[in-house]
Amino acid sequence: MAISSLALRRRLPLFFVLALSLGLSFVLIGGRVLLTGKLQFIFLLWNLFLAALPFCLSAALSLAANPPRPWLILLVGAVWLLFFPNAPYLVTDLFHLEIRPGVPYWYDLALILSCSWNGLMLAYASLLDMHTLVQRRLGRWPGWVFATVALLLSSFGIYLGRYLRFNSWDILANPLTLFYDILNRLVNPFSYPRTWGVTVVFGVFLLIGYGTVRLLGRPHEEELR
Repeated sequence: MAISSLALRRRLPLFFVLALSLGLSFVLIGGRVLLTGKLQFIFLLWNLFLAALPFCLSAALSLAANPPRPWLILLVGAVWLLFFPNAPYLVTDLFHLEIRPGVPYWYDLALILSCSWNGLMLAYASLLDMHTLVQRRLGRWPGWVFATVALLLSSFGIYLGRYLRFNSWDILANPLTLFYDILNRLVNPFSYPRTWGVTVVFGVFLLIGYGTVRLLGRPHEEELR
């Protein structure tokens, strides 16, 4: 798939800022290892890698020199949706924040907030790419329906990952257990209030955040025209 040089140049500032922000998280994680001699938060590097995967997929589609074929969009879109919850999932790593000996509390706060921020920004940047692709082909309202459903499904994925400890690979490695747990919650919703509480609350939070990010840049773009 050939890359459009014009699209690439337009996105270079975004790539630079995201790389800078991710670099800060890497430095903070590495600094903590040097400070404590422990690998306690090294797992956040893997979480950041998983969070970057959907952005890489959506960016590849958006940078294509020619409009991707529908079958390719569907294929990449399915893989994208599978990995997309890994990005906003980083917000829940705030659960790991507590006072620990050998490292200032403010340092751990900055470290985890940095990773959570990167997860959110990668999620929103990736969703914006996919939202734009859907909107160009189907229209404005189908685009927003797609974005809303994607965020709600990602919130459900956050629940599956944080509380049931499933991950994106389990759709291949452990599909029967994953399917059973999902089906059980769909058939008996009132037996699992936490499932739907997490899904709805995080879904609304992510949707409001996404709408805010989109609106923040619009007035400035109009002023520069």
